Amino acid sequence: MKYLSALHLLLLIFCASIFTSAQSTDATVSGVVVDPAGKVISDAGIEIINEATGVHFSSKTNSSGIYTITILPPGEYRVQVSKIGFKALIKPGIVLNVQSALVLNFTLPVGAASESITVQAGASVINTTDGSVSTVIDRDFVENMPLNGRSFQDLLTLSPGVSHVANSYGANNGVGYSGDIVVNGERTESNYYSVDGVAANTGTMPGEFGEGAGVSGNLPSLSALGTTQGIASIDTLQEFRSTTSTYSAEYGRSPGGQFSFLTRSGTNTVHGSLYDFFRNDALDASNWFNDYYGYPKGEERQNDFGGTFGGPIVLPRIYNGTNRSFFFFSYEGLRLVSPQAATVSEVPDSTLRQQAAAAIQPVLNAFLLANHGEDGKNDGFAYNLRSISYPSTLDSTSIRLDHTVGNRLTFFGRYANTPSDAATYLGAVKQFTSIGNQSATLGATSSISVHQTNDFRFNFTRNSGSYASSS
Repeated sequence: MKYLSALHLLLLIFCASIFTSAQSTDATVSGVVVDPAGKVISDAGIEIINEATGVHFSSKTNSSGIYTITILPPGEYRVQVSKIGFKALIKPGIVLNVQSALVLNFTLPVGAASESITVQAGASVINTTDGSVSTVIDRDFVENMPLNGRSFQDLLTLSPGVSHVANSYGANNGVGYSGDIVVNGERTESNYYSVDGVAANTGTMPGEFGEGAGVSGNLPSLSALGTTQGIASIDTLQEFRSTTSTYSAEYGRSPGGQFSFLTRSGTNTVHGSLYDFFRNDALDASNWFNDYYGYPKGEERQNDFGGTFGGPIVLPRIYNGTNRSFFFFSYEGLRLVSPQAATVSEVPDSTLRQQAAAAIQPVLNAFLLANHGEDGKNDGFAYNLRSISYPSTLDSTSIRLDHTVGNRLTFFGRYANTPSDAATYLGAVKQFTSIGNQSATLGATSSISVHQTNDFRFNFTRNSGSYASSS
């Protein structure tokens, strides 16, 4: 058995958390407040309320009438602008995505501050702050997409310039060479992935140290099945942004695509879900090759099951976290038996096995037995016909806690654990791969002043992989 423990990545990740700034997933809202004559209004109050959690974020305009709020988690908001001597403006339905930079300008009408006007017109979602090319995939879109295997690789390719590397396993085709993502022709290990503002480029490749790109910390934390639950499961994911070109210098680690993922948090409403997606060979037609050889259908069993549960943290008679403290839990389990097409291979026939020297017979007997006739060459070989099903398992667990202090400081913590394994066959040899992904992330975001924001992230990640073969 070959074993690779990626503990050497821990030092790299720990140092990165200390010496480099995190790439925040928060959104920013800014703009100018003026009166009907077009003159700027200073010291106007800006209140932004999250519709789902009730959390308030506030600021004031400066002497130039400009305001900026930079610590807004993605979600739907309501903005209220007020100033003594003017009517208050309320603008609901403001949807902010991960790393959005939205400009909202307001013109306050003269009147009593007790009066308010609700503005229903939607805000433009066009990026006017920089020239980056990016695509946001939100939760509503994901929930309505039929994703085979509940892995979001296909969603990544919805961005311009993103495509798959063909998934083929052969000599020198390991992690980083097949079944991954390329952006604008860059290598697979040129992309940068982050979850909740910390690096997810911690993928490991079972085998000898130095084999392929998987040991360098340049690939995402995929599962043994090559799926993205090692980064985040579909049910844990709130949304993500794919930035493929002309992005700012803050994305300086890798020259390829920048993929920023945000996980879900709880809200003031208790909500949950249960699911089980399944496939069974009883519902499927037989493989064409199995029909051609007159071989029965291969065994296929797929059960993808799990659930979510989230809401405010409430401890009866002790603590009520409504509008302040939230939790979100997610679990996904996969049990898969995947059939392969019937194939014919040459094996030693019974005559060769019996007439071979005693020292050679154990080697010949390690091959499969012939069951599909002689090859007609009288060379001691015959045919073996069989169809094999590959077994795989995966368990993905995630829990996240969020807490807000006042309207200028937010905390969160998340723990995720995704062990997985998969088996394949090369002739009569069974190859077994196991990969484990564990991570714990802590974050704090504070608005120090109107012009200053501090974003802190700390992450501990452990990836391990093992590989074994047996006849």
